[in-house]
Amino acid sequence: MTLYYRPLPIPHGRHVLAGGWTRFSQVEVLERGCTPRVSNEIPPAVLAALTAPRADLTGLSLDRPRVMGIVNATPDSFSDGGSYDPVRHGRQLIHEGADILDIGGESTRPGSAEVPVPEEIDRIAPPIRALSGSAPVSADTRKAAVAQAALEAGAAMINDVSGFDFDPALAPLVARAQVPVCLMHAQGLPATMQDDPRYDDVLLDVYDALEARIRRAEAAGIPRSRIVVDPGIGFGKTQAHNLAILRRISLYHGLGCAILLGVSRKRFIGAIGGAEVPADRSPGTLALTLAAVAQGIQVHRVHDVRGLVQGLRLWQAVNDNEKAE
Repeated sequence: MTLYYRPLPIPHGRHVLAGGWTRFSQVEVLERGCTPRVSNEIPPAVLAALTAPRADLTGLSLDRPRVMGIVNATPDSFSDGGSYDPVRHGRQLIHEGADILDIGGESTRPGSAEVPVPEEIDRIAPPIRALSGSAPVSADTRKAAVAQAALEAGAAMINDVSGFDFDPALAPLVARAQVPVCLMHAQGLPATMQDDPRYDDVLLDVYDALEARIRRAEAAGIPRSRIVVDPGIGFGKTQAHNLAILRRISLYHGLGCAILLGVSRKRFIGAIGGAEVPADRSPGTLALTLAAVAQGIQVHRVHDVRGLVQGLRLWQAVNDNEKAE
């Protein structure tokens, strides 16, 4: 049976996790159908994957948490579709402290329909062109033709929620462009992904699926150093699935890639926290983000940049071990 190793973060551990701000000495060993156990024994190859510093992302070092501000150039996104001018909003997010912007022109909320390529390009190319000189920009798209237009407009990264499942032409394009890519896990397409998602073991099933996506990307010529992974909270997952992933999200460091987390304003935050309106879910988003930061997660894709940046600064001040000593 396959063994999976999850680093257990502690303040003064022997090992630095992924070259970042978190340390660990022990791992939780996971195996399908078995009770997790804690171990001091870490296989050398596993330890190397867990401790190797992650490559810079669009020029940003990942030795501290990074904030990705969401810019929805769509009329129908679940949280804020059509409620602002994308360029003005992007500039505001940069002012509030966003390290990178993620600009998308196709909603992937549950039940959403596919947007034609020309329309998606028309939505995202102008704001990318306007904003890419002020901050690194990621283009949120599943389609090679849209990604090509985004790169020509100045995008420095591609964020594919399908993990290269949707368009077989996207992986070769990213390889040729030599830009980083985020590969997300999703079960099914947005239109039907929440109908009845099922897993044998969601934490490990998502790990295996991401590993397969990484290998496919490498086979297309994309080095692991340019791959970011996203477990896809809310994409073909129930509330129980989301929480199972978040409790043990440090497991995914074993893939040897930087990790992106997108929990911002998700429906389950409202269900647990009592916030029916998506815009009221920023406190819950911050709580989950800080829990993930404690597990070494590097990139956080959020709507409320100002609130998250403030929360991170306070978290870092309290957890600054060197100054505390």
